[in-house]
Amino acid sequence: MRGTGFTGPGRRRGVSTHRRTTSVLALVGACLLFLAATQTAGAEPAAGTVDTGFVIPFAGVPGYERLAPTQMTSPGQLNQPLGQQTADEIAAQIGLNRADALSEQQYRDLVTGAGVGGSRDAAEMIEASILILTNTNGRPLYSNADGHPTPSVLASYGLYVNTGGLLESPANADAPTRQVNSLIAPGGYVGTWLRDNGATRTLIALYRSAYTVQLPFGIASQQMSGTAQLVTNTKGGVSSQVGMSMAPPLWIVNFALLYILKPSLAAAMPAYWAPIPSAVADAVRSSPTGQVPFSDYASYFQ
Repeated sequence: MRGTGFTGPGRRRGVSTHRRTTSVLALVGACLLFLAATQTAGAEPAAGTVDTGFVIPFAGVPGYERLAPTQMTSPGQLNQPLGQQTADEIAAQIGLNRADALSEQQYRDLVTGAGVGGSRDAAEMIEASILILTNTNGRPLYSNADGHPTPSVLASYGLYVNTGGLLESPANADAPTRQVNSLIAPGGYVGTWLRDNGATRTLIALYRSAYTVQLPFGIASQQMSGTAQLVTNTKGGVSSQVGMSMAPPLWIVNFALLYILKPSLAAAMPAYWAPIPSAVADAVRSSPTGQVPFSDYASYFQ
């Protein structure tokens, strides 16, 4: 699995602004070339396109964009999970099905560090990533905010609260969903574990799915988004911010990863995205670490 992990590749430090800008522009161009070269290979894009308010590269492959969450239109949709039927329908349209997923025993071994070549440390990072990406209604995360265990459910915003009580994007350099990239890189822990534990078919199914064509768009999106890792959405003349994990290509990449682990996990991902309150988005973007104390901003999410 190429180095996107659950939210994208890690940032290289010490790269000049000119070199980084040139690299990002080249990568965006590569995305478009990659798309043209793969239209007849792997999973076929869903028919039709929609104006979601995201632009290239944040929109991902035209045709698949419509499968990603749309902006919520009623309070009841906030942090609502997909549900299994919808998850199975999306999986079919990106080239996956339940038979491609790990067996229950394989999944249990992977997330506990068991099996051939298993690692408890790697398993804990994978499990933490799963919990962050499925932080929907009924699946709160708990953090230490001002010395008190505090639950939070923020998946629709593309945000989460880390164990220390800091609010951030799942693509933040601090997040397990970012750090897990080293495990999913080519030749890394996850691919090796799958091959060594009888799950090569699962790996092949992932590569043949829309995961492969969406991946370059996710990489380009993340490289363009700085420390905060927020995305601008503009539709109907209204602009808003949402966390990187809710941009269509990253959401679909993460969906594919979770679906092959266990379809019910993909079913727990958010069905709709919600604009981050502007005061919170401004604070996250202004922070040198892309993090702010959740206790200072929790009221915006009530």
